[in-house]
Amino acid sequence: MKIKPVQKMLSVNSIPLHQGDSQSVRSAVRPASRGRLRLAMLFLATLFLATTVGGSQADAESLKKIRIGTLQFGTVNWELDVIKRLGLAEKEGVDMEVVPLASKNAAAVALQGGAADVIVTDWFWVSRQRAEGRDYSFAPYSVIAGGLMVRSDSQISNIEDLRGKSIGVAGGPVDKSWLLLRAYSKQITNDDLLGLVEPVYGAPPLLNRLVEKGEFPAVLTFWHYQARLKAKGMKKIIDIGDVLEQLGIAPGVPIVGWVFSEKWARANEDALRGFLRASAAAKKILAESDDEWLGLESLIKPGDNATLAALRDGYREGIPRHFGIEEVTASKNLYHILSEIGGSKLVGDSKELSPGTFWTGAIE
Repeated sequence: MKIKPVQKMLSVNSIPLHQGDSQSVRSAVRPASRGRLRLAMLFLATLFLATTVGGSQADAESLKKIRIGTLQFGTVNWELDVIKRLGLAEKEGVDMEVVPLASKNAAAVALQGGAADVIVTDWFWVSRQRAEGRDYSFAPYSVIAGGLMVRSDSQISNIEDLRGKSIGVAGGPVDKSWLLLRAYSKQITNDDLLGLVEPVYGAPPLLNRLVEKGEFPAVLTFWHYQARLKAKGMKKIIDIGDVLEQLGIAPGVPIVGWVFSEKWARANEDALRGFLRASAAAKKILAESDDEWLGLESLIKPGDNATLAALRDGYREGIPRHFGIEEVTASKNLYHILSEIGGSKLVGDSKELSPGTFWTGAIE
């Protein structure tokens, strides 16, 4: 409807020149028509710009919003940074907002209070929440990895060598790797590792500094802190993958994942699936491209190339390759083993993995 005035202005040049003095008509019409033509062109340009801007706003408004709660300095931010920089979420029709949080407890509060739609945590927490009547569900983010690290000059090479020694343990008494190591010790030595060693619980950065100074000979900490120790020459004497195998658990069990309300997932399934596809695309890029890790250097702050390479390799080790019935079964077996050792502090009153813990949309 806005085009009609433009057409009317442009039609001035169609005045027949055979009526009266054609020359005078031409001289009278041309200057006016040029001005009108310029106005018409300006109008069309304005109309085009308004349509383009309006279309961009409409496209932005059509993206499905999703708020990801994550620890402010956590490793999850590396993947989220790739998603944002490469526009992977937008390609899936998702407007991803990152909600920075101060701690793991803050993440749980944010999810429960509606300040975030999705957080990253382990499925033990999800199972416990479901046992208490809450509808949270889990989609894999990372598999359990890492192991026990010792100084390069250490003579420790196995569980038996740890007898009577102090070892650093990150994450506290119910850390999953620590519980796994205790279960492994029972099977190998018939003794709970808790009775063989003196665990020194602490924050990962502090434990790294202490083991580097020789305050204790071994440390069990989170994978990215292990990677930093590896870059400084420390060695892994017990691999969590080997521990799982010894305990009869199939490899590739996810331990940390994207967690959300099942009710929210049903109402926002397109947004959730789009985000999970973006996450998978970011993982694929980080798994295959060394150059992409250079782009993360300012965020990671590795300090040197060896540390960056160790962090890259550690991240890749934790990428889930598949999540199907076999992995779900392995997770149930793992739950049974760790619930016996961790007790109610880990799982509450639930002795079995709660139905619905793993989101059916994530099971292949």
